[in-house]
Amino acid sequence: GSSGRSFTLAVGIPIAAARLAQLSHAPHFSIFWNNLMEPDLSRLPPAFTAYAVSNWPAASSLTTADGNDMLQKGMFDVGFVSGAQIDRYGNTNITAIGDYRRPKVRLVGSLAQPELLAFPHKPLCVVDLNKRVFVERVDYITGVGYLRGYESRTEAGLKPLSDYKIMTDKGVFGFHTETKEMTLLSLHAGSTIEDVQANMSFAP
Repeated sequence: GSSGRSFTLAVGIPIAAARLAQLSHAPHFSIFWNNLMEPDLSRLPPAFTAYAVSNWPAASSLTTADGNDMLQKGMFDVGFVSGAQIDRYGNTNITAIGDYRRPKVRLVGSLAQPELLAFPHKPLCVVDLNKRVFVERVDYITGVGYLRGYESRTEAGLKPLSDYKIMTDKGVFGFHTETKEMTLLSLHAGSTIEDVQANMSFAP
């Protein structure tokens, strides 16, 4: 959905990260969100309603076509995504749980997720560690990670991923350089290996 925890993961945390970057090591860091180029992060809307967002001061407002053109040309360094499901190869699903034609749950649809996992240099997936989310195989691939592992992504015609990370509430994951399987890189304070394994449907 577009509210609650899913909104926090997909929008709130990335916006907070962007503002932190501006206030610390990257004062000229800019974001593109909801067709807004460089919205003023020092003046966040009181609520992310359509009216508030359309009146949010920004450098410019682009069309979806312009935004996709910039993505395809590699003009975005970081792309933030989230997901209802993610598998051991980093493929994400925000489209449907269950069979696509007769799903148990119909989700929000692709949004910009296919492009955000195809073109930015450093995709970051922000998601809670949970067995229902971290599944052996996603029910539907909305965003392509490493597809089926090894060289299957590039063999399908997509450019290689250079630094794909999964940021969770218990730790950070990357991917094995050869097999492209999800690998635990670090644990957050207070988390354990047992915590991580208990909240995944596959072993990293």
